[in-house]
Amino acid sequence: MKKITSISIFIVVVTLFISCKKYLDNDQFFKDRLTLEKSFNNEVYIEEWLANSYSYLTGINADVGSKGFQPFNFGDDMYYGDRDGAYDPQNANSLDYNKFSLGNYKEGDVQSWIPCYQGIRSASIFIQNIDQSTAISADKKADYKAQARFVRAYYYWLLLRKYGPVPILPDNGIDYTESYADLALPRNSYDQCAEYIGREMVLAAKNLPQNRGQLDVARPTKGAALATRAKVFLYAASPLMNGGKISMDYKTKLVDDKGNPLLSIVYDEQKWARAAAAAKDVMQLGVYSLFVSPSKSSGTITHPATIAPPYNAEFSDKPWPEGWANIDPFDSYRALFDGEVPASSNPELIFTRGQNQSSEGINVMVVHQLPRIASGWNTHGLTLKQCDAYYMSDGSNVPGKDIQYGRGDGSQRVGGFVTDDDVKNGKYKPLASGVSLQFANREPRFYASVGYNGSVWHLTNESQVNNREKQVFYYRGSGNGYTNTMFWLRTGIGVMKYVNPMDTYENGSIAKVVPKYEPAIRYADILLAYAESLNEINGSFSIPSWDSSTVYSISKNIGEMRKGIRPIRIRAGLPDYSEATYGNVTQLRAAIKRERQIELLGEQERYYDLRRWEDAATELALPIYGYNTLMTASQRDLFHQPVAAFALQSTFAPKMYFWPIAIDELRRDSRLTQNPGWQTYK
Repeated sequence: MKKITSISIFIVVVTLFISCKKYLDNDQFFKDRLTLEKSFNNEVYIEEWLANSYSYLTGINADVGSKGFQPFNFGDDMYYGDRDGAYDPQNANSLDYNKFSLGNYKEGDVQSWIPCYQGIRSASIFIQNIDQSTAISADKKADYKAQARFVRAYYYWLLLRKYGPVPILPDNGIDYTESYADLALPRNSYDQCAEYIGREMVLAAKNLPQNRGQLDVARPTKGAALATRAKVFLYAASPLMNGGKISMDYKTKLVDDKGNPLLSIVYDEQKWARAAAAAKDVMQLGVYSLFVSPSKSSGTITHPATIAPPYNAEFSDKPWPEGWANIDPFDSYRALFDGEVPASSNPELIFTRGQNQSSEGINVMVVHQLPRIASGWNTHGLTLKQCDAYYMSDGSNVPGKDIQYGRGDGSQRVGGFVTDDDVKNGKYKPLASGVSLQFANREPRFYASVGYNGSVWHLTNESQVNNREKQVFYYRGSGNGYTNTMFWLRTGIGVMKYVNPMDTYENGSIAKVVPKYEPAIRYADILLAYAESLNEINGSFSIPSWDSSTVYSISKNIGEMRKGIRPIRIRAGLPDYSEATYGNVTQLRAAIKRERQIELLGEQERYYDLRRWEDAATELALPIYGYNTLMTASQRDLFHQPVAAFALQSTFAPKMYFWPIAIDELRRDSRLTQNPGWQTYK
C-alpha cells in the first residue's frame, strides 16, 4: 500500500506546499526528485525539512501579533478602530463567513486550517523518517525529532483553540491512492484532541533540553512542551469543554458525523486536578521565574526612579520574592514586552517565535498604537472596562468601577485634575499636569499598559527634539482626538503595552520601532493556571508527574494557590489577596479572572478565556464604554464621564465560541462537520 511515507520529495512538494512559501533556497532540491531515504541522509536537507515544519508557526499562526493575522488579541479589553467597517470582534455580523473563513480578508488569509495541517504533515514525515538517518549524531537526531513532535502537537493546539475539536491524522500517514470517501476523517472529540496533544508533548519533552542558547530562542525546550500541555489541560477542564451549563445547547449541536457530542457534557472534576498537576510539572523544573527589574533611587526621564507602592507591613520591607523592597514593579512589567529584555535573558519566557513574526508582528501592532505625533496610526485602544480593571496602588478598586454596567460598589468616579503645583511637589507621580485624577494612584501595570488621556510618550528616536517627550491628549481637536478620519481612539484610551521609549514611526520607518520578542507562553500564565485549577477542586487526587517520577497529591490548598498568585501580585507592587478571598471559591475565581485580564493583556488570552469560562455571552454582549471623545479640552470634565462608544458595537452569539471551518474543507472531507451556527454550504 502506497503511503505518504514512501513517496518521492516531488510528490510531497506537490501535495504539501501548495500556496505556501518556498522553504529551500534552491529549487534544484525539488527538481532532483530525491527519495526520502536520500534526503534524510543529508544534514542540509534534514535541517531544511525541519525548518519548513516550523515555518507555518508564523504569520496567521503566531500567538501574538497585529490584527491582520491576530484578531484574537482583542476581546472586551482592546479594539482597533481602523477596521470599523471591516471587522469588529464584538460584532457577530462582521464575523463574516466568506471574509474570514475563505480567505478574502484584505490583510491575508486568517483561515489557519490549511497551514496548520501543512505543518502537521511536514512534521509527521520528518518524525517518520529521521530515525533512518546516518548523517547526524544520535543526540541531534533525538532533539530534532522532539522538535518536530512539539511543532506537530502545537499545530493541533492552535487548531483546537480556534476551531474546537479537529480530525487527528494517522501517525503513519494515509494511502493517497484511496478514494476521497475512504480518506475522509471525522472530528475527534475535544478530550481526544487534548489527550493526544498531552501525550505528544510528553514524548517531545523527554528529548528536549532544559535551555537553548541565544541563537536558538525560537526552538522549543522541555518547559515549552510541558507548558503547552498545561494550557491544553486547563482548557479541557474549563466549563465550555467540561460540563458547563451555559453553553449546553451549543454542545448538543456540536457533534461529529455520527451525532456524537464533541464537547464533554458531563462535568469531571479530575480534569482540574490534571491541569493543576501539568502546571506543577512546569514549576517543578526549577527553570522559570518571573522577571524583575531592580529598584532605582535615581533615574532618567525614560527610566525614572522607582515609585514605591504604598507601605504594606507584609511586603514593603522584604526583598523579592517575598516582597517588593528591592524591585521596580513598573519597569519589571514594562521591560517584559517593549523589547528591552532579550529572550535569552528573560527567565519568564517559556516559548516564543522570537522576533520572526511576519508582516503582522508586534512591531506593526505598536505602529497602530503610537500617536499621530510619532506618525502612528493612533487607532488601537483600550476599553474603559479594561482601564478600570486595574487596581489602585493599594490594591483597592478604582472608584466608579463598573458603575456603567450596574454592578459596581456604588462609588463615584473621581473628579479633578493634576495641577502644576502637584507636579512640582511630586504628587500623583507619574502623572503630568492636566491629567484626570481618575488615573492617579493606580497600580504599576496600569502605567506600563494604558495610554491614558494626557500620558507622556517618550519617542526618543524622533529626529526632531521638539517631537520627543510629548504629552498626548485625546480631546476633540487636539490632533489625536476625534476626527473625521480613521486616526482616532474610539474610547479616548490608548495602549502603552509593548511600546518602547524609543519607538516612533517617523517617515513610515518600521525600523524605528524596537523589535519585540513574542510572549507566546509566559511563566505568569502557568502560575495563574495552577491557582485557577486548584481553586476548582473539592476532592483529593493522585496525579503522576509528566515523567512518572513522582505522584502529586492534588487538592485545594491555600498555600499552593498562593504560589500561583502571590509572586504576580508582589511583582506588580500589590498586596496578596486576603484569607477570606482565598477561602471563597467564587471570590477567588473572580479575582483570578481579573488578574488574567490585567496581567495577560494583549497576549491573545482574554479572547479565549472568556469563551472557555462561558463568560463570553455576558461580557461580550455588554456595551463598550469609553470617554466622551466628542468633547474638547475646554470640556474636559465632560470628556471624562463614561459613555457608550458609538463607533464600537458589541454582541455575542453562540456560534462565536469557535470559528467556522471553510466550505472547501467540508467538501474535501465528507465526514467533517461544521461548527454550529455557521454555513455548511454556499
